Formats: sequence, structure tokens, C-alpha cells
Amino acid sequence: MERDDAGHMRDRVGELLTAVLERNDLVPDDLISVWFTATPDLHSDFPAAAVRELGIVDVPLICAQELDVAGAMPRVVRLLAHVETDLPKSAVAHVYLGAAAALRKDIAQ
Repeated sequence: MERDDAGHMRDRVGELLTAVLERNDLVPDDLISVWFTATPDLHSDFPAAAVRELGIVDVPLICAQELDVAGAMPRVVRLLAHVETDLPKSAVAHVYLGAAAALRKDIAQ
């Protein structure tokens, strides 16, 4: 994330979840639950608020804070989605957007 701003966070988190759904041929009804974490420098809004703005209102969501580790990449939101899918684990597309793609070059799509 380029900055800690509620509107920006909602846009980027919405973009992230949409990319996860699209790249894995999922629809919102496939979501069981979603966990979000944000680095300690992001506090303008809850990442889950972006999901509600997308109209996904019947899925449990939770937000937590990442560990404050020296040297960690700043302004990062991560999500862990529990989904219903027939995809084998090897076919699941892991999504890393923006600068976060550098975190896992081995699996970033």
C-alpha cells in the first residue's frame, strides 16, 4: 500500500480480494471465511470494510495486526481465505500485488 488512508486501503483490499477470486475462478459464495492482517503502520480502517463494500456481507471476516518486526515491509495487508473449491493445492493462485510481490517471488502470480 502506498499510504495509510481509509479510501486507499479499501480500494487496494478490494482489488486484492477480487484478484484472488478471479485468478482462482471463485465467486463470493465460495468464501467460507477470510482473515486479514495489516502491518502496524496501517490503522486508518479495517481491511474487512472493503469486503463489505463489495457487497460480501454473509462471510465471517476478522482483522489482526502483523508482528512489528524491524526491517519488515511497511504498509502490507495480507489475507487468508478459506474457500470451497475443487482446485488441487498445486493449482491455487496466490496473489501478491504491488510491492508485496517481492515477499514471495516463488509463488506470486
